Amino acid sequence: MTIDHKYQVPTIAVHTDIFERVTKSVARVNGMPKMRQVYVPQPVMGKSAAELRAYVDGNDPITGRPVMQEIFEGLTGSLDPEGAAGVSFDRSTPRLVEPDTEEHLHQLFLERNWTDKLPIILPTEARVEAMLRHTSHRPDEVVGHMRPTGFREYWEYTVEKVAVNAVMAGCRPEYFPVVLTLASMGASARGSTTSSAAAMAVVNGPIRKELNMNSGIGAMGPYNLANATIGRAWGLLSQNLQGGSEPGLTYLGSQGNNYAYTSITFAENEERSPWEPFHVQHGFQPSDSAVSAFTGCRSTAFTLGLRERYWRRHVQNLLRGMDPHNAPVFVLDPITARQFVDRGGFDAKEKLIDWVYENATMPAGEYWDYQLIQNYVYPRATFGEEPYASKLKARDDALIPMFNREQIHVVVVGGETNGYWRIMGAGYQKTASVDDWR
Repeated sequence: MTIDHKYQVPTIAVHTDIFERVTKSVARVNGMPKMRQVYVPQPVMGKSAAELRAYVDGNDPITGRPVMQEIFEGLTGSLDPEGAAGVSFDRSTPRLVEPDTEEHLHQLFLERNWTDKLPIILPTEARVEAMLRHTSHRPDEVVGHMRPTGFREYWEYTVEKVAVNAVMAGCRPEYFPVVLTLASMGASARGSTTSSAAAMAVVNGPIRKELNMNSGIGAMGPYNLANATIGRAWGLLSQNLQGGSEPGLTYLGSQGNNYAYTSITFAENEERSPWEPFHVQHGFQPSDSAVSAFTGCRSTAFTLGLRERYWRRHVQNLLRGMDPHNAPVFVLDPITARQFVDRGGFDAKEKLIDWVYENATMPAGEYWDYQLIQNYVYPRATFGEEPYASKLKARDDALIPMFNREQIHVVVVGGETNGYWRIMGAGYQKTASVDDWR
């Protein structure tokens, strides 16, 4: 789009056919509804050179016309002024819907994709007003901006819009400052990636006790109203306030992700952790209330405790089972956290993180052969970005770190019924103050 529109050089994009709706939608929202595009069959992964050549020599599965003919015509035809012109779009949603029966309103919300397909609480004006009483911020104040992918326009949303989604999720009004904090970050819990990622939120500070959040037994499961509904609200506000989350159009997760229903939201077990709380690591005081957002949650490795003889090798095996493009978050029951202190000598989280960085290694040849590393890291390495450029220079058999140190994180949660623990593949986004949104 940049080459075609900005530099007026005829350009044609080649996609696989499964992405027809989304690529045409992205072109439209970026002001180029007639951008030249051609399609070949899906998949290309695992296909031989001969099979891929047959795609190119064959017909576009969308138009039925020869692929190469469409490419030649797209590159040699005149630029379409209408295709290059700016287009404006309505990014608003109605504040109110017409009065109707409860049954019909539930059906309306369902049909308009305003729900996660589970029953909701209808956001009446009275319920929204009750939510708004738990923040000092004006209903029309802009909270933030969000979009489902990096190639779409940002949508802007207000405190009242966030309150509507908090009501729908079943939040109690006192939960609202936490939901507003998540909304203010601009990190979508409904991000559109073919890898089917979900999100995770970790709550720290006094707000955990005020809201009776769970950091113990069952904290990551369906057993606490605050944990469940705050995470669900983050998901609902993401899909409704970023411009949608519709499979095949604004959501492309090939398999989908059940974590997305509640966005894995829980309170850190600060009282039973041997280390400082997560938010303190990120510049806050213990007396501050804060929430931390992670995205890209799509993989989990788990085991029981730390064995006396081979625990180092066991942890290394878990880490080697992660995709190196998906950074590790150690989610530890307090029993296991104390074992890391006793057996590893990690009396601070930073020492455990250092050990993980130094021991999560693999041969450079294997590292660069991972598909996601090829897709997203290799181009950065070729442009000289460190530490990737140095990794690219390493011999194929040289051991290199799988992750950057700043990508590795540790949180403590669980009720000590046993020392089970897990490594979540997730990308840390930021930690923000809940107190700012009271």
